[in-house]
Amino acid sequence: MMRTEPFGQSQKQLRNPLIEQRADPWVLKHTDGFYYFTGSVPEYNRIELRRASTIEGLTDAEQVVVWKKHDSGSMSKNIWAPELHFIAGKWYVYFAAGREDAPFRHRMYVLENESANPLEGSWTEKGQIITDWDSFSLDATSFEHNGEQYLVWAQQDPAIQGNSNLYIAAMNSPWKLKSKQVLITKPELDWEVIGYKVNEGAAVLKRGGNIFLTYSGSATNHNYAMGLLTAAESSDLLDPASWVKSQATVFASCHETSQYGPGHNSFTVSEDGKQDILIYHARSYKEIEGDPLFDPNRHARAKVFTWNADGTPDFGKPPADTI
Repeated sequence: MMRTEPFGQSQKQLRNPLIEQRADPWVLKHTDGFYYFTGSVPEYNRIELRRASTIEGLTDAEQVVVWKKHDSGSMSKNIWAPELHFIAGKWYVYFAAGREDAPFRHRMYVLENESANPLEGSWTEKGQIITDWDSFSLDATSFEHNGEQYLVWAQQDPAIQGNSNLYIAAMNSPWKLKSKQVLITKPELDWEVIGYKVNEGAAVLKRGGNIFLTYSGSATNHNYAMGLLTAAESSDLLDPASWVKSQATVFASCHETSQYGPGHNSFTVSEDGKQDILIYHARSYKEIEGDPLFDPNRHARAKVFTWNADGTPDFGKPPADTI
């Protein structure tokens, strides 16, 4: 996604929440003009897709269940963070799943659909994405650059203290890696290690000769926030030194607007293609009973964002609910 509009462009106020009780929201604007949406459902038991000709049309769009969890074995528990991608003429869904007998033994899996409309046709299971070691892994996202397809994901390294780090690798196919995985960030800053040591939920944005990679850190309560990595598009993306990590959060809880734990984002553009839009989840309250993972009110939200004079994205503050 490349934008060349001047700084200080006017910002459209979007409906918020955009879609209630959909965490880890993913919006893709396809070449057919439709916006496609998926995200984690509160029951963590299925993958749904919806589409609309406008971003706000996604709110009331028909929900189509395209895949359901298995009864046992792999892919049978805690279906998390599906993403929809269009690669080499086919649709793919990346998601993570545990097992009924090990609910948090998450691994990453891929579905494929050859239909023009991913809400139609059939989805084929392409299996697990095999990484350099077998451990907790999730939040796979994919992007193309200079003719190469890359995967970025979160994984626990048994040799590194913490819950998950971010890795990148080149791909042979949408479900197979061809390079060794490379660590590009691990949770080490104060804001990344509250409750849990987490780097996860990556999303990629290209502009002005740079590749920006947002990610989220800390526990999934009000401490959850977004960070930023930046690489020059001419650099070797498989070289850890190419990725420069911002030391402060770029999007975080805002008491003034009653928005807490914003993160696990994706990017899209306005209907006319002139404005960049941040898609993310957040709650409208801070106090949570029990495990935040099972509080269903991480709603999908949308916000127009602009760009700083130095070429970096300016996400501002999460706006208050409008409905």
